[in-house]
Amino acid sequence: MEIIPVIDLKGGQAVRARMGQRELYRPIETPLARTSDPLDVTRGLLSVFPFRTLYVADLDAIEGTGNNDAVLARLRNAHPALELWIDNGVAELTAARRFLDAVPARLVLGSEAQRDAALVAGLKDDPRVILSLDFRSDAFVGPPPLLAQPDLWPAHIIVMTLARVGSGSGPDVARLRDIRARAANAALYAAGGVRNASDLAALKRDGITGALVASSLHAGELTRADLNAL
Repeated sequence: MEIIPVIDLKGGQAVRARMGQRELYRPIETPLARTSDPLDVTRGLLSVFPFRTLYVADLDAIEGTGNNDAVLARLRNAHPALELWIDNGVAELTAARRFLDAVPARLVLGSEAQRDAALVAGLKDDPRVILSLDFRSDAFVGPPPLLAQPDLWPAHIIVMTLARVGSGSGPDVARLRDIRARAANAALYAAGGVRNASDLAALKRDGITGALVASSLHAGELTRADLNAL
């Protein structure tokens, strides 16, 4: 089971995500770090466990209000061995190619940013590309053809239930099982609602490859011992 910590960036700071209501996100306060500086928060996460991968959502880029490229460069320089999964709202092939050519990271294509299924379909065979299937409540956020055609999906897929992010309500098991049945050979990652090691163990039994986590790490509900066991 691969556990991937998450940092959300807004205005150069790491912010606390809560149920996808981005207008309410504020700089994070966590016992793992003295400040909300993304490097401090990353160091705090790595003090819990030597994670190999970090998922970073650049919320300014996703919302089209700017970007956190300078922060991402600092993260890469400070932790060159840490693989970054970056969601920055890319929705055009030119921008995706520019990112993949220039940045030593994996590109997350969020369905919420896509206008159609063309970009995902065109990059589905690139091992550096990850698809995030985004859901808000019971609704898919993105072009319907993208959800309806699993043959367009790449080998790595995140199932992101935004209403469960930071909610402590548990993973969206039913949706994960549905996507698992439709993409039997894909590496599937759960995002949203993971509370503790029991949730992660249950996901592992369901054949889920990994999970994106944040709140449970900051709250101390996932410990080094838990993560070693998984």
